[in-house]
Amino acid sequence: MNPSAAARLNTALAWVLLAFLVAPALVAIPVSLTPKTFLSFPTDELSLQHYRKLFGSAEWMSSFWQSTVIALASTLLATATGTLCAIGLWRVSSRAGEVMRAVLLLPLVIPPIIAAMAFYRLFVPLGLIDSYPGLILAHTVLAAPLVLITVSASLAGFDVRLEQASRGLGASGFTTMRRVILPGIKPGVMAGAVFAFISSWDEIVVTLFLSKFSVYTLPRRMWNGIRENTDPTVAAAAVVLMVVTLVAFLIWALAARARAKGLKHG
Repeated sequence: MNPSAAARLNTALAWVLLAFLVAPALVAIPVSLTPKTFLSFPTDELSLQHYRKLFGSAEWMSSFWQSTVIALASTLLATATGTLCAIGLWRVSSRAGEVMRAVLLLPLVIPPIIAAMAFYRLFVPLGLIDSYPGLILAHTVLAAPLVLITVSASLAGFDVRLEQASRGLGASGFTTMRRVILPGIKPGVMAGAVFAFISSWDEIVVTLFLSKFSVYTLPRRMWNGIRENTDPTVAAAAVVLMVVTLVAFLIWALAARARAKGLKHG
């Protein structure tokens, strides 16, 4: 098989795999347009009534804004924490640093139900159950490893001589980090922030353990809608979740593309 045919075959297989992974989620789109009051595919006509119910309901909109606030706050904390940890481990570059890296990546390995129980046991005596600080802290812990991975990947390609030159010219460690290191790893930081936002925005298992009545995120309201009355409004909310996730990815992709063009012309 010649290289061009192999490349086309790999591309086709990649698209087939992508369609296989994405197709189940796309089912929510036609279901959200059904005119019926239960989960079903539309047959004769399409209706936007469930979107009107979603955006016209105080409960649904409250959950939407709560999810947004929690996701933005946890994204800021996870991005700062993950970036600093990645830079610190990059500077250490020792066996102890690799052990610490493995420990910091544990939230990605531990099953969500185990993490949820651990958070619950820890937050009960601290009074953080059913509170914004509790959920933000939990989502930050879950999202920070994603930032650590993307920033570490950027640091692997960072030219150490730039840092050495900055320090040699008299710049302080803080100035070097702010004006040399961080601009050089900006794509990794932005990618980590996008992944952290999506992780918090879609999270449900830990939220079910840590929230009750005061904090009611959008994924939790969707969970209850499916469990109690199979309201098609849940499908409309799922479409909104997918759109927000897609927009986050597009923002990151456009920013990365603009940066790549700037470096090319610079």
